[in-house]
Amino acid sequence: MLYAQVHLTLPAWVHDAVDLGRAYASDADKVALAITLSRLNVEHASGGPFGAVVFDGDRIVAAGVNRVVPHNTSLAHAENMAYMLAQQRTQSFRLNAVLSGPVALATSAQPCCQCFGATVWAGIDRLLIGARAEDVESLTDFDEGPLPADWVGELGKRGIEVVRDLHRDDARAVLAHYGQHGPQY
Repeated sequence: MLYAQVHLTLPAWVHDAVDLGRAYASDADKVALAITLSRLNVEHASGGPFGAVVFDGDRIVAAGVNRVVPHNTSLAHAENMAYMLAQQRTQSFRLNAVLSGPVALATSAQPCCQCFGATVWAGIDRLLIGARAEDVESLTDFDEGPLPADWVGELGKRGIEVVRDLHRDDARAVLAHYGQHGPQY
């Protein structure tokens, strides 16, 4: 039988960890939430050490955590989960075409090559990042894949502002813990 449907879900604990009524005024607050989600994902053994949140201005549109192993799909990265859930919620594949914005993705770690590609097309205006790719690769066994040499510039050409190193030490701590203790699914 040919599979004709994909069903991806967030773990139930996410609903308790995300306060949809709260305003997140600063970039640092937005990334802190993504890092909290990454830490909780490891603590709950529900996926890898990555979290991401889509914001419309200072309000949450959708959140995501890494669900690669639980769902047996390499596409279930935190950024992709957040993008897909936001796109389903807004019924638009270009988020900034329907949200008042600015639309931001806050992520616990720099997007890998797959999530970089999704970022180009998702319709965001700002990319807010905790840890860098070199942090991910030096503290875990993950391979982040190839990016354009000037990936920040490439996003800039497409109108996406990149802000890096927000709570980088906190994001690195989650990655280091995961790297030392390994996956526990």
